[in-house]
Amino acid sequence: RRCKAYRCRTDDDDGRRRRRSFGAEQTIGLHPRTNPRTMLLLRGSLSKHSKTVASRVSKRGQPCRTLATSSDEPLVKTALNTLHKQLGGDMVPFAGYELPVLYKGDNGGVMKEHLWCRADGKCSLFDVSHMGQLKWHGKDRATFLEKIVVGDIGGLKDGAGCLSLVTNASGGIIDDTVITNAGDYVYMVVNGATKFGDMKHFQEQLDQFDGDVTMEYLEDSMQLLAIQGPGAAAAVSKLLPDAFDLERMAFMTGTNTTLDGIDGCRITRCGYTGEDGFEIAMPAENAESIAAKLLEDETVNPTGLGARDSLRLEAGLCLYGHDLNETINPVEATLAWTMGGPKGRRRTEGGFLGVEHILKPDGKLQKVAKKRVGIMGMKAPAREGAEIYDVTGETKIGVVTSGTFSPCLKRPIAMGYVDTGLSKAGTEIRIKVRGKMQNAAVTKMPFVESRYYRVPE
Repeated sequence: RRCKAYRCRTDDDDGRRRRRSFGAEQTIGLHPRTNPRTMLLLRGSLSKHSKTVASRVSKRGQPCRTLATSSDEPLVKTALNTLHKQLGGDMVPFAGYELPVLYKGDNGGVMKEHLWCRADGKCSLFDVSHMGQLKWHGKDRATFLEKIVVGDIGGLKDGAGCLSLVTNASGGIIDDTVITNAGDYVYMVVNGATKFGDMKHFQEQLDQFDGDVTMEYLEDSMQLLAIQGPGAAAAVSKLLPDAFDLERMAFMTGTNTTLDGIDGCRITRCGYTGEDGFEIAMPAENAESIAAKLLEDETVNPTGLGARDSLRLEAGLCLYGHDLNETINPVEATLAWTMGGPKGRRRTEGGFLGVEHILKPDGKLQKVAKKRVGIMGMKAPAREGAEIYDVTGETKIGVVTSGTFSPCLKRPIAMGYVDTGLSKAGTEIRIKVRGKMQNAAVTKMPFVESRYYRVPE
């Protein structure tokens, strides 16, 4: 299984923008060799469908872990629920929805599903319909959005998109989101477990904004699928109009289109696996037929939330509620590049919530005490919450936020936060795993080099 491509880089110390692209899919922590019922980390959603889950979510919708959902509060079922079960999906509660953590069968299971997504000529199909899809209307929509997110929304060309961060007044990250300039509106996708908290925050900010902007929540009338992997373009092209030039469609761009002749659909070239891929939105009544059409292609494999987690971690991508939360700011998360370069407009002008905690008046980054890093070298997987120590094993310097066994690398990998002075790649550290100290080292991310699409010159 080849896992080769150009390296996807993160920020260096001065926060200059490095190459990095994200999609909006949200995943869970799951070891690819472990019974999913044992290791699944279930997270609630502030949902009109689940009062019990809502009680476990912060005022801003920050997800909290839970191993149970109230039996008298039904889970939301996506339009593919029946299809998932027909395909052998192992259904679990997630973000207030019933979704497959993995599929049973010859190509099923977290390990096989993960490796399929990385294999040349193949691709994986994920149901991410729990995500929140929003449209922003009005002539002042970009101006308003730049008050609630850190990115240069006004500078996005028609069809162009970006990953951005929703911040609070303290500079902490409320959510990560993919935002696209769709021409006469702005299209936004937010995480499923935080979407209702996000919208509550957006409405609070709208109430204080004097301008022409409205927020439209698409609810479950539009479903969202992600198709990821080296074979994604070939598979999706079979559903697109003959005149659609997929070869010239750059990563992090999107457009309205038809899929399998069905109107009212949208395609965005983005992903959360480190591979080339797409998120495709379609009317709920057509979602099953479009998914079934994609699955007629023998290169397309249905894939669950378990493989999503190991794929995104290999790609060095954050999971909100674990690697990001309202107490972590973009500089600490090494996501300062989402604000643009040191001389970029957002860095020099600011204007978003919490900017004074993130940037100095001249646009330079505020100093931070901790930074997000990759970790390798331990013999056993270090799970979320594992304590990180300096090389002597005496001084605690941080904590693991995500960890798993890498199916591609055949070794444990982890992500976490350490004291800034010990965040340089190559720094030797020790991690307490199940009460025992293990040798490890800070490493660059991604762990597996990414293969995001680049338009041929």
